[in-house]
Amino acid sequence: MNAHADTLAGTDADAEPVPGYPLQMRPGHHSPGRLERVLRAGHFAVTSELAPPDSADPTVVYERAALYDGVVDAINATDGSGAHCHMSSAAVCALLTRLGYALIQQMSCRDRNRIALQGDLLGAAAMGVCNVLCLSGDGVQTGDHPEAKPVFDMDCMSLLATARTLRDEQRFLSGRGIDAPPRLFLGAAANPFVEPLDWRVARLGKKIAAGASFVQTQYCYDVPTLARWMERVRDKGYHEHCHILVGVGPLASARTAKWIRANVPGVRIPDSVIARLEGAADQKAEGLDLCVEIMQQVRQIEGVSGVHVMAYRQEDRVAELVERSGVLGDRRPWHPARYDGDANVAEALDAREDAPHDAGIAARAGLEAGPSDQPLSTLMPALETPHTQ
Repeated sequence: MNAHADTLAGTDADAEPVPGYPLQMRPGHHSPGRLERVLRAGHFAVTSELAPPDSADPTVVYERAALYDGVVDAINATDGSGAHCHMSSAAVCALLTRLGYALIQQMSCRDRNRIALQGDLLGAAAMGVCNVLCLSGDGVQTGDHPEAKPVFDMDCMSLLATARTLRDEQRFLSGRGIDAPPRLFLGAAANPFVEPLDWRVARLGKKIAAGASFVQTQYCYDVPTLARWMERVRDKGYHEHCHILVGVGPLASARTAKWIRANVPGVRIPDSVIARLEGAADQKAEGLDLCVEIMQQVRQIEGVSGVHVMAYRQEDRVAELVERSGVLGDRRPWHPARYDGDANVAEALDAREDAPHDAGIAARAGLEAGPSDQPLSTLMPALETPHTQ
């Protein structure tokens, strides 16, 4: 590796690299990503979701991501959630990884076969994605294109095993070798709120065996049930091999809570929660208060590594929820402003602008080519204004 590659990679393992390039790998880590670093260091992590727009305008993506600056450790890019069509998760990741954001690319098995999925895993790593959430996917009958033909060549378990094979064995399922494996932190979904709990715990164990290093759970509105599930998880020792991020989110009203309970499979909302919302003078504010309390209670459960905040149509309140709950303590996650004044970034940008790019150098450095030679400020017009899942 020559001096130019050293500059691109950064000599300090904790220094921010040039936007669009990954951090250096740490011993024993699966990826060079921030989320894995945060979780392995024992910090309580916060993730959230970016709702992909029904638009081809990238500005919308930048504006939605800006809501999470300095608030979350990684952002989920959903993949046709609910079998509805939106901008693809790969496109959202491509737009945001070049700006330095940590993305969790969701991959659903509903729409692609094993050939496409393996290509997507390589492509995700190539564009700087370090985290992939492997999902079976919602059935097409639940979405707005019920006439679509579902694929389901694989499910979440086999996709996890496939991604692990590409990463650890450096080969495709066909046996053909891979020149540079995808360095990915693999995750899956979990639901602690549907009986029998022992079966749910066993399913978590199978996902861990398949390759999951973290899971994000369904919405939690029933903390006692979560605590019972976590007790069983600890009995099996699964929390020592997999980081568990509990799904949380504010309820806008009692009517919303009733609709979710009746129409969203796997979400358990106790009668006491609905009664509390019905008795509140301001139900939306009460829903925010309830979410803050759940986040604080979840933080105290042994074995829980973080929360995944899903604030549908209330994404602008995620920063408030995280701040009020105090789950981060004094720690502040990454945000684009951290690039300002970073000598490592400035030096790397100068080097990239002054020297012709050598793909061979980048490959030997374990990096991918940067997407643009523009200064960072021109790449982030939507992120320059002050901001507040």
